[in-house]
Amino acid sequence: MESADTGVTDADTAGNGAGESTDAEASAAPTLGQVLLAVEELWPESLAENWDEVGLVAGHPSASVTRVMFAVDPTLAVIDEAVEWGAELLITHHPLLLKGVTSVAATTAKGQAIHRLIESGTALLTVHTNGDSAVGGVSDVLADALGLEDVAPLTVAANGLPEEGIGRVGDLPEVMSLGDFAARVFGILPSVAGGVRVAGDKDGLVRRIAVCGGAGDSLFDEVRASSADVYVTADLRHHPASEARESAANGRPYLIDVSHFASEWLWLPAAASALGNVLADQGHDVEIRVSNTNSDPWDFILTPG
Repeated sequence: MESADTGVTDADTAGNGAGESTDAEASAAPTLGQVLLAVEELWPESLAENWDEVGLVAGHPSASVTRVMFAVDPTLAVIDEAVEWGAELLITHHPLLLKGVTSVAATTAKGQAIHRLIESGTALLTVHTNGDSAVGGVSDVLADALGLEDVAPLTVAANGLPEEGIGRVGDLPEVMSLGDFAARVFGILPSVAGGVRVAGDKDGLVRRIAVCGGAGDSLFDEVRASSADVYVTADLRHHPASEARESAANGRPYLIDVSHFASEWLWLPAAASALGNVLADQGHDVEIRVSNTNSDPWDFILTPG
């Protein structure tokens, strides 16, 4: 698969989040179990939605970890990239096995993925809705990239802090037009085939912004309750989007629909840096990289004109 045009050609980071260690005497490499404890500190499994499947998918906790790769999806191309780089751990946002299976035979793509991971000695860890909900998670990073202030969750986590939960809402420092704000959204995201779709008056003024990385059409009630002028999320289906526009007050919230992959990719460099910092504080030496594989499923788009 082609690499995403992210503006980051090599997102390598070490334990201090700033490149390979320059210490004369390198710290000891942690075990996978120790990395799991660091991950739990950042993105507790208790924050995951009850339908979700997060945590360790493959790997032995006693195995040594010197290289970690972050990615959005555990596709075969991403797994190959991790294996070829020599990662002992691949951390993905999306689960490989969200639904129950009765076989992992290598006659299916998921079975091939499991075999490739185990045969190469590469562990797989899922940080999904716990990564969405946590402080510094997917929507926090998206809100920060858009310059939002006074940010709060759209829906507060049942088992977390008041600032943890799914989605975020906050305010721009200054009012701007929907067209200009949509251009800002486009500018911060990695380039993918789908681009950015907008519903609303291009010249309409916006300041209060709701965001949800990934698919967020289940949060329209929360978005309306937040009095947001515009809602930025991914995978907006025809009927929910149409109904949201029909029930909008003065046309608001306007809608900005982005790539699912692109909206969540933004979190990866921040997550890699955060994990690197925690491991460094614990005296561990680990090289961490963000995958360069574009796992957005679309290759090109045709538009009128």
